[in-house]
Amino acid sequence: MTPRVGEIRRTTKETDLLVRVVLDGRGEASVKTGIGFFDHMLEAFARHGLLDLTVEAHGDLHVDGHHTVEDTGIALGTAIARALGDRAGIRRYGDALVPLDEALVRAVVDVSGRPYLHYEIDIAKWQMLGDYDVFLTPEFFRAVVLNAGLTAHLDLVRGDNPHHIVEAAFKAFARALDAATSIDPRVAGVPSTKGTL
Repeated sequence: MTPRVGEIRRTTKETDLLVRVVLDGRGEASVKTGIGFFDHMLEAFARHGLLDLTVEAHGDLHVDGHHTVEDTGIALGTAIARALGDRAGIRRYGDALVPLDEALVRAVVDVSGRPYLHYEIDIAKWQMLGDYDVFLTPEFFRAVVLNAGLTAHLDLVRGDNPHHIVEAAFKAFARALDAATSIDPRVAGVPSTKGTL
């Protein structure tokens, strides 16, 4: 099978990013965004989604982390779309339920070509995890979904520790994405009655 690889360089006045994704990887990551907790989440995303991920991001962190996190999501979503190509042979749907101590998050992904994010993960109050603002989490997932052409539902089943909740969300999304993008030898062509995704 030809390796499914997507790479993008994205440069704006706010950020300069290089993102590379190997969908059929081993969970290896080389991530440098300048935001420690976000690096940790992207490393967990690669490890639990069994994709190889390179992220080199330079952003205007003197403003805050918003541009860096959102633009990384844009670039990652674009790289995933490029790696998927015409989406032939994929399973298309994936879901995962991931616990982290008291936190439990459900993710459901459809590689539909129709971007939509349902995000029902409420964290009771404003929180910083190191230099990462937890309210950037939906911005990241929205950017990935819109640029990869995914439908995704992320729901907090239970939990109260913001670190655990956010980490469970990244891991659940990664596992659901891995399942949805995996190749099924029984699938001929694109898994849609329309003939395209």
